[in-house]
Amino acid sequence: MARGVGAPSFLLPASPPPLLVLQLLLLVSTSCALSLCSACGCGEDLLTNGFTAVDLPEVLFKVQKPYDVPLPDRYEFVDGVRRMWVYATDMPITTAHPGGPRTETKIQLIYSSGVWQFEGYGYIPRGTTGASVMQIFGAAEHATTLMLHVYDGRLTYYHDDSRVVDASIYDRWFKLNVIHDVAASNVTVFVDGQHRLTVPGRGGDSHYFKFGVYGQRNNGMSYLMESRWRDVKVFNRDVKVFKSGEARAKEWRVYNFIMIIVTYIMFKQIA
Repeated sequence: MARGVGAPSFLLPASPPPLLVLQLLLLVSTSCALSLCSACGCGEDLLTNGFTAVDLPEVLFKVQKPYDVPLPDRYEFVDGVRRMWVYATDMPITTAHPGGPRTETKIQLIYSSGVWQFEGYGYIPRGTTGASVMQIFGAAEHATTLMLHVYDGRLTYYHDDSRVVDASIYDRWFKLNVIHDVAASNVTVFVDGQHRLTVPGRGGDSHYFKFGVYGQRNNGMSYLMESRWRDVKVFNRDVKVFKSGEARAKEWRVYNFIMIIVTYIMFKQIA
């Protein structure tokens, strides 16, 4: 072919359609995002990323129930689901205990330092109200560091109506993650992977997790109170690892923002 003579047009590579270029760009950016997500543990996995699962043999699950009734009358464990219920007229857990009626499971794993996390799937039947369904026991000047109450379908921080953790908790399985950083003295609550609450700790040097139902006599408890739980786990982690996990989450958010801008610019160029 003579110099200066162009190749026939049918031999030249055709420019890809703009829509195809955009689709390829999105595919590449999505693949990169998924790779980074897998590496840094984004999404709900970020909540337990860097944590170590603690072995929980059944012997560590101690059920507390009214002292004058048999365990099967207030508790059952079937197909991996722990169902606990109590009546407003029930007795406390011992004759000397001043607390209200309860059927709760105490995880007999006591901690005094570090970062600890409770994870579990809960279910609150409609009608249960005026009851605590999860708590972190132990504090300096109080009995507990955290209590999550149910009032008319709302999950709240203690009985504080201004701190609603979830506005529609009845008749559905929800995933609950509670992280207690003892040294930093704070507690963070997630529902279905979404951050819902961060509150100061209450001091103390001995803590453990509890879940179930605990009637609150001064807050309009229903006659029957019930909650169900499955896949309950406990994790702990080193504080330094916890901070690095937060840093990785920040890096993921920055990366995601950059990819959105790049995709927008490329689209404008090929449009």
